Amino acid sequence: MKTYLVGGAVRDALMGLPVQDRDWVVVGATPEALLDQGFLPVGRDFPVFLHPQTKDEYALARTERKTAPGYHGFAVHAAPNVTLEEDLARRDLTINSIAVCAQSTGARGLFGTETPTDPATWKSSGALVDPYGGQRDLADKVLRHVTPAFREDPVRILRLARFAARYADFTVAPETQALVQEMVAHGEVDHLVAERVWQELAKGLMEARPSRMFDVLRSCGALARLLPELDRLWGVPQSPEHHPEIDTGVHVMLVLDLAARLGASLAVRFACLTHDLGKGTPPADVLPRHIGHEESSVRLLQAVCQRLRVPTECTELAQVVAREHGNIHRSAPLNAAAVLRLLERCDAIRKPARFADVLQACECDARGRLGLQDSPYPQAQRLHNALRQVQSVATHLIAAHAQSTGASGPKIGEMIHAARIQAIAAGL
Repeated sequence: MKTYLVGGAVRDALMGLPVQDRDWVVVGATPEALLDQGFLPVGRDFPVFLHPQTKDEYALARTERKTAPGYHGFAVHAAPNVTLEEDLARRDLTINSIAVCAQSTGARGLFGTETPTDPATWKSSGALVDPYGGQRDLADKVLRHVTPAFREDPVRILRLARFAARYADFTVAPETQALVQEMVAHGEVDHLVAERVWQELAKGLMEARPSRMFDVLRSCGALARLLPELDRLWGVPQSPEHHPEIDTGVHVMLVLDLAARLGASLAVRFACLTHDLGKGTPPADVLPRHIGHEESSVRLLQAVCQRLRVPTECTELAQVVAREHGNIHRSAPLNAAAVLRLLERCDAIRKPARFADVLQACECDARGRLGLQDSPYPQAQRLHNALRQVQSVATHLIAAHAQSTGASGPKIGEMIHAARIQAIAAGL
């Protein structure tokens, strides 16, 4: 048996990045051999085991053959005679198809998985196994598929786009671009399951420059299949007075990248991505006006969230942002009563943390415009202050006093409402 460190750990180490998860491939072994050494089986479709101490994943070297369209339908062959090169051939990109012999990582047989040593020693010792040119593509900053077998798994289109978002200065190899376009044309992405699409989109949204993911998906036609509501935004004009970038799709990408720059959560980034979906629906003769696009955005957003099974936290935040972002942008001249109504529509009093996320998404929308990325957004601070004033109202004391005078439930509500307006007015 021989053990190799593979995949992302090797790639990141060679790039000088921190190594996170470590995956290992075992060549020349059987499941029984790993079980005898205390490994825990976790693979349902193929033989993967957890190290009994470190919990790193160890997989037997394997090959895969597609047997049905889409993500499902693969025949897996794992046996002692499967070579490391055959195992690396089934991987997606060349930069993920580099391996290092375990002895050169400081490992002690199967049970030693210490932090890898300096990659320079891998090269000098000849321990690197790179049959598909991954090191060359790392140096040239190219995302390239390993073999034509890439076409057998449509999830790899999403992974390609996600890696483009992570390594924003990498380009997609022309032959890889042609291959993914062919896959889309043959309907492969239509067979993707919702959970896997959302999983990859969520990961891509959390990368350093998420707009690159959507650039790649658009360029091969996959975005039109997976998120047509988003894809149709490109080419839709907006008023240059408020949107110097004019194009709605370009605007949404600026908003999304600003959210990444601010370190926003997944829910905020998803809200930024979907806040203007309704701008893709008006007829051409009314453009660049988008009257009532907020309601259309909410309706389209609901369909997207149901189709992709988006988590509730992301769905609910995105709905508030889609519905209220225009009102929040225009909130500066509002009086205390109108501000309270806005807070109530956003459910800010019950969910102040979510409201903070709403305001961050709205700030990204306001600043995600050509030349306005560093502009101030005083609306956020004003509404934060208003919410603090509302929270300062001692509703329990008002209720207790009202009850002592025989006031009814509705009357108590009116008194609390009036006290909150008064508090906001004093704060403003």
